[in-house]
Amino acid sequence: MTVSTHAAPTLNGRMADLILFWHRRDLRHADNVGLSAARQRSQHIVGVFCLDPSILQRDDVAPARVTYMIGCLEALQEEYTKASSQLLILKANPAPGVVDLAIALNTKAVFWNKDVEPYSRDRDRTVASTLREQGIEVVTFWDQILHEPKELITGAGNPYTVYGPFWRNWSSKQKSAPLIPLENAIGLSETEQETANQAGVIALPSAKDLGFVWTNPLVIEPGEAAAKSKLGDFCDRAIADYSEQRDFPANSGTSQLSAALKFGAIGIRTVWAATLEVEKYARSDEVRNSIRVWQQELAWREFYQHALYAFPELAEGPYRTPFKEFPWENNEDHFQAWCEGRTGYPIVDAAMRQINEVGWMHNRCRMIVASFLTKDLIINWQRGEKYFMQRLIDGDLSANNGGWQWSASSGMDPKPLRIFNPASQAKKFDPEAEYIRHWLPELRSVDTADLISGNLSSSDRDRANYPAPIVDHNQQQRRFKELYQRQKIGVQV
Repeated sequence: MTVSTHAAPTLNGRMADLILFWHRRDLRHADNVGLSAARQRSQHIVGVFCLDPSILQRDDVAPARVTYMIGCLEALQEEYTKASSQLLILKANPAPGVVDLAIALNTKAVFWNKDVEPYSRDRDRTVASTLREQGIEVVTFWDQILHEPKELITGAGNPYTVYGPFWRNWSSKQKSAPLIPLENAIGLSETEQETANQAGVIALPSAKDLGFVWTNPLVIEPGEAAAKSKLGDFCDRAIADYSEQRDFPANSGTSQLSAALKFGAIGIRTVWAATLEVEKYARSDEVRNSIRVWQQELAWREFYQHALYAFPELAEGPYRTPFKEFPWENNEDHFQAWCEGRTGYPIVDAAMRQINEVGWMHNRCRMIVASFLTKDLIINWQRGEKYFMQRLIDGDLSANNGGWQWSASSGMDPKPLRIFNPASQAKKFDPEAEYIRHWLPELRSVDTADLISGNLSSSDRDRANYPAPIVDHNQQQRRFKELYQRQKIGVQV
């Protein structure tokens, strides 16, 4: 950690108030609502990030995700140094960790950006209450979404539970512009730095130091600069064809900004402004449509965040009443086969190989494997939701939960009974079996039509040591529909 050597900061001959900015899901110095407001209040500002054991000790934390987070923190520390300040690191429960640090440094106020997740909201209430008891001001903001929940409600004054009306309202509202980066700050004096160290500040550990080992290269580079570069590349090329290419997993047709948005390595206002800039110079309706489709994906992200904020119980169970007691069959052998990518359905297995090997999966494939787990294997969606969180570099509670509930028919969907046919999906979105061959190299020599349909000959399976299908899709589809209809009308199964 860089130690400041300047004297205690003064303003007009008086000691300047020290502001502590608590970073969480906003690991950047630019376009940061709370950080910008803190800098406007005082030049004497330092950041803090708390490695929270309550989060790190959960059983659904992915090593790839922690590795990415540490990379973002390294980059953010460098930005604080350039701004003549510091990003302090704690490894402790925020209450008392952040509170003790604020007290020790005689902090005037602690600023932070709000979160939608149930644990985070409970944690923040505790920290805020404890700080106020100590006479320390608490100032909070909405940063990770373009519109705070109270801005978007139905005509009846309720939160939205259907995406279509949410999108129409959301898209009609003016969006805030990006905010300037942190600059010309004043960090801690040598004396203050020593006080901070005594209050628990540590050097930034590696993911391995924290017990998370990820040996493969990160498929997404961490940090604010990398996220901005990724956004620029996407807007320069892929966004123009996004509507046509986004569903083909063998192509590079998506932005791959999900991890950056999850950790706030890039500001959502920056992302939105980039779409408007590209839209300004679009020369065809096709390009304008592609831009709008991607904007709708940003709105989906925010829809799920609003939903989790309004209905925190989503984190623990289904939204739709029939699924609260759904008779999932939960065959353990089938679940393990799904996890390991050996279901005998090539498109499903290829996708599971991808998540296991690189910690990321194409969005179309996320829907395919989620439908297969819930509708073909009739296994509780919450098991798949947790497995994704244990693997994904971009694992985010609201988006992951929303996607799984949509796929399982238990979530906010006016047409909930959707079942994906793996063969049909592969035929439509991997017509040359490029994606399948990449992730299942043992099947490269198999005929394309057979790879897509999954109807491999016994000799092909034996030669590649590839399993036969563990279930029959058509049979399981009928079985799920029967269970769903019985549950829907309250018939005991």
